[in-house]
Amino acid sequence: MTDTPPLVAGESLIDFVPGTDDPLADVESFDRRAGGAPANVSVGLSRLGRPPLFWTRVGADPFGEFLAARLEREGVSERLVEHDQDAATSLAFVSGADVGPRFTFYRDETADTRLQVGTVPDQTLESTPWVHAGGVTLADEPARSATLDLLERAAEADCTVSFDPNVRPELWGNDAELAAVCGWAIEHTDVLIATPAELRTLGYDGDDPATLAEDATAGAPHTVVSTLGEAGSLAVATHDAPWGSATSDHGGYEIEAIDDTGAGDAFTAGLIRALVGVGTETDGTETAETDATGTASDDRPLADALAFANAVAAISTTERGAMEALPTREAVAAFLEE
Repeated sequence: MTDTPPLVAGESLIDFVPGTDDPLADVESFDRRAGGAPANVSVGLSRLGRPPLFWTRVGADPFGEFLAARLEREGVSERLVEHDQDAATSLAFVSGADVGPRFTFYRDETADTRLQVGTVPDQTLESTPWVHAGGVTLADEPARSATLDLLERAAEADCTVSFDPNVRPELWGNDAELAAVCGWAIEHTDVLIATPAELRTLGYDGDDPATLAEDATAGAPHTVVSTLGEAGSLAVATHDAPWGSATSDHGGYEIEAIDDTGAGDAFTAGLIRALVGVGTETDGTETAETDATGTASDDRPLADALAFANAVAAISTTERGAMEALPTREAVAAFLEE
């Protein structure tokens, strides 16, 4: 099963990236970029040598055509990419300013809000080792029910389920609704990936990132990974994790960043690439490759995964746009050797 592709689910949209760091009201020109956190994770996995299945829904419009073509060019299977004939593709304007929301969304009844329950067959879930989803599609029906249904069936099929709440308060009525709905997703989650601020929004307690992560493991997730921006990342895993009980942290890498849009998605792609298949026998002779190839070693799987994922995230910040600088596995290996 570890040779079959992982599955990613969620939104694909167009990011309009400003040419300056001014507030959006003052920006005169934007560059069009493919985006959406799950789309970024999918392309990241493909470039790292593990092309996933990607369940998404785009409009039958020029933006949807652009996204579908980009995903195909990146080696992401078109098998679960849906084209909605009655809805537009979502748009997001990215702010480079330090004030106001980072993203301004235009996604009222757009294609990615219209994912349908049961679209991904049970047979697909039974043959995939890992299923990942984000929190944006939980903000609207019917995509909310469709995403929750997918995660529940993935857990029943013994997939490793990872979830990134990707908290965007502007998409929700209030924080209580956000925390409650994301909590339903976390009930089926093995690996929770979130910032300390997101964990607090979801209702977890702790004065520091490690305590927050430990508190989150008291629920369903056996592993909680907290992303810390320039400070790197940390992870807490219980005895139920296939990579074993561990607490690990990595301080990240110094790099001259140009744009950190999508760095968290790059990290997620690296983490999944490193951990998928760990603890699962493939041919009776080995359970993992070396960390330089994108799979964690047997003796320090969680620590190696954080180091690899942080490298992927660091490299991804060297160009504008969430997908543009997502690295290949070979590029990450070269970066780690320097």
